[in-house]
Amino acid sequence: MTIQIVGVVGCGLMGAGIAQVAAAAGFHTVVREVSGEIVEKGLKNIDKNLARLVEKGALDESKKGEIRGRLKGTTALEDLKYCDVVIEAIIEQLPAKRELFSTLDGLCSASTIFASNTSSLTITEIAAATKRPDRFVGLHFFNPVPVMKLVEVVRTIATDPAVYEEMVAFGAKLGKTPVRAHDSTGFIVNRLLVPYLLDAIRALEEGVGSIEDIDNSMKLGCGHPMGPLTLLDFVGLDTTYYISNIMFDEFHEKRFASPPLLKRMVLAGWNGRKSGRGFYDYSDPQKPKAMKF
Repeated sequence: MTIQIVGVVGCGLMGAGIAQVAAAAGFHTVVREVSGEIVEKGLKNIDKNLARLVEKGALDESKKGEIRGRLKGTTALEDLKYCDVVIEAIIEQLPAKRELFSTLDGLCSASTIFASNTSSLTITEIAAATKRPDRFVGLHFFNPVPVMKLVEVVRTIATDPAVYEEMVAFGAKLGKTPVRAHDSTGFIVNRLLVPYLLDAIRALEEGVGSIEDIDNSMKLGCGHPMGPLTLLDFVGLDTTYYISNIMFDEFHEKRFASPPLLKRMVLAGWNGRKSGRGFYDYSDPQKPKAMKF
């Protein structure tokens, strides 16, 4: 099939980013949220991103207008019924995703491909809520979507091989480098990244080094763009805690178990940059200061 119309459910940080790259790649894109206010906020963020590209000379005004013209915001799921592919980017909770796709299953054409942007849940569990597990894949993008080049394209044991190849090609059309992943909790990136981040917290707990020294060691010693504790603050400690619990429930391996410090910080509401405090204090976002524990 030829993909012409893309639907995105969710117009938050990830959903808006996915909608932006789809429209930029030439696809007519419909992005749906639960309220007009959230839709408007997401579209304004897209406008800001496109304006920055124009300022940098990476995009001209006419192209910006074309991209924006291919984007439509809506609060009605029914507006997605003519989409060739629908990508879900809503809250990372299985019941919500299953309910959404069950509803979409009854609205969309039998040929429509469904995809989830989940970072931790298994695609099979989500697809089981529909009558089209053969036309269901994972498309896991990375934040910020317009900047990050990777997309994990996830197949289940039920995914039609032709559908899977179509979605790998679709990922490339979006300007991403698609990697092929099987439907195992965490896929490739989080399977490797989460234990690394959790080990950094354990190292801090055990007094191996300070926050600054652990981060500088991985930046300067291994060439990482940011240290693990800075990265945890960027991703969100609550997000990492949630993902690690899902992965531990799946594999029952110690490397996926949340360290006590992570749990305490999440309970205290210290979730990183978005809350103003995590392993660093962001009272002055330009000059974060390492916390003392």
